[in-house]
Amino acid sequence: MAFQCTVVTPEKQAFDGKIVGAVVPAHDGLIGILTHRAPLLVKLGIGPLRLDLSDSKKAFFLIDGGIAQMKGDKLTILSEAATPADEINYETARAQFAEAQALKPADPKTTARREHDLAVAKAKMHLVEQPH
Repeated sequence: MAFQCTVVTPEKQAFDGKIVGAVVPAHDGLIGILTHRAPLLVKLGIGPLRLDLSDSKKAFFLIDGGIAQMKGDKLTILSEAATPADEINYETARAQFAEAQALKPADPKTTARREHDLAVAKAKMHLVEQPH
């Protein structure tokens, strides 16, 4: 049985439709969500979001933090970024990773930025390496 899912970023609505399941990147690991799940509110981390559109068709996004709420049969994901996997280029992600590695942390803000950029680039590379 399908349920409604909406993925929203500050710039756009990245997805709005019916799905049969999802795997969400919580801040502390992946969470599977199916129809009739108990209510849930979770902080998101950086990682892959898998939306099961049907038993055989899936959509993948890279999520960059935010929150996810499952209430009733509606999953709402609010994230800073939700990039479709087919829009991610491995070589570009690799270059972003190298650029972040080269950044020399001079203060806590720069250190946090470097760690964030490394995590995003690593997640992008991992997402496009995986067979879908």
